[in-house]
Amino acid sequence: MDTLYDTDVIAWAECQAALLRSGQWAQLDMSNLIVEVEDVGNRERQALRSHLVVLLVHLLKWQFQPARRSRSWTSTILAQRAAIEEALEDYPSLNPLLDNDQWMATTYVRAVRRAKTETGLQRFPAISPWSRQQLLGMNYLPS
Repeated sequence: MDTLYDTDVIAWAECQAALLRSGQWAQLDMSNLIVEVEDVGNRERQALRSHLVVLLVHLLKWQFQPARRSRSWTSTILAQRAAIEEALEDYPSLNPLLDNDQWMATTYVRAVRRAKTETGLQRFPAISPWSRQQLLGMNYLPS
């Protein structure tokens, strides 16, 4: 039998919020509430990684396809940096991910895979050539 959680998660969330506000603890769908609360962090980590992948892809393209540089690439780089900066301000607990070598290496591998597809180039550095400060520096562009 389907529950409201299964059929309309937004209506379910509104219902759970109303129950929380009114202190009706026994009525709460605790198992799904736990899943959703844990998932908030997962979604924010995924969003941060997505922004970083897009940023890295464009930095790779900028560095390895200099003849194709465009204002669009510059705009994308700036937009991704701004989104990352905003995420780190809104969720300070995401900051350590940028210092986590394994997490960053995985993110870079995903960016290289995408850059290869987008550019047709097959050779990129095995590890990210940019420091955290370079990645996030609003005025930095690789030469």
